[in-house]
Amino acid sequence: MKKDKLERRPLFNEHGDIELTKRHMIGGNTTNIYDFNNMKYTWVSDWYRQAMNNFWLPEEVNMSPDIHDYRKLSVPEKTAYDKILSFLIFLDSVQTSNLPNVSQYITANEVNLCLAIQTYQEAIHSQSYSYMLDTICSPEERTEILYQWKDDEHLLRRNKFIGDLYNELLVNKDEKTFVKVLIANYILEGIYFYSGFMFFYNLGRNGKMPGSVQEIRYINRDENTHLWLFRNIINELRKERPDLFTEEDIAEYRAMMEEGVRQEIAWGKYIIGNDIPGLNEQMVEDYIKYLGNLRSRGLNFEPICKGYEEDPDSMKWISQYSNANLIKTDFFEARSTAYAKVGAIVDDL
Repeated sequence: MKKDKLERRPLFNEHGDIELTKRHMIGGNTTNIYDFNNMKYTWVSDWYRQAMNNFWLPEEVNMSPDIHDYRKLSVPEKTAYDKILSFLIFLDSVQTSNLPNVSQYITANEVNLCLAIQTYQEAIHSQSYSYMLDTICSPEERTEILYQWKDDEHLLRRNKFIGDLYNELLVNKDEKTFVKVLIANYILEGIYFYSGFMFFYNLGRNGKMPGSVQEIRYINRDENTHLWLFRNIINELRKERPDLFTEEDIAEYRAMMEEGVRQEIAWGKYIIGNDIPGLNEQMVEDYIKYLGNLRSRGLNFEPICKGYEEDPDSMKWISQYSNANLIKTDFFEARSTAYAKVGAIVDDL
């Protein structure tokens, strides 16, 4: 099939197909009626229930200890906290805005339901960052952190890499650009978020900023499902439209992932460096290269960083915080956090 113009799904189509065999990820003739009892993509049922079980509210987390801890952070720790939080705020903001843009071209109604839930959760994440800032910062500090990209050229370049890819779909509404946006989303969910979470988890294992760490753990749990969703969307689309995944196309998608890894390593070294207890530049580089390979393997692509197929020994402690299929005890509260678990979702993300 020709890689041509994307067709936006109608709000209602009386002549749409209801047969599952005629349902497609893009380019389908959908009625746009949501039918949870008849799904072509059966994995959606487990995904949806997992996502709904993840419900949480930012204000449930006690941020009181962070008020004092924030003022006691070293200069490198506070700088990293502010810049990483600023980047995460951008990522969740652009996700909230872009997901409806992606959804309007998806013609599998059950997948659109998932994207609606993800959009809601990304909005919750933005709310959580506001809650964190409102708790620990003055209004002036909050505004400065929120818009650090206006003065930090490195942060602005990070934002533009994803933002420009997303904006491209607004101009070039074709199938190839759409797949590139899916890949960009996968990079964002699977590399950028996880790298940012790493810093907060390191604060946690050093007994600092417990409220921030808990907020990030809840966000991380959601992002596990978002990553799993986009991995499935891309893999299903590859089955249906192999013409969008030629050797040349895959080389371009892998190059995007390589660039994402390169930028994340440069960013990690810039904000973390070698002056934060528990982390250094080599640890950051090793972990991000491992994440890059993990994401590439998730799409059945070749590794992008040879020699980094296994989780680095120096970073295995991260799973104590981020593994969504464990029942954990909050490190700073005497209660259990039961992470919803569905058998079909394997924590290999």
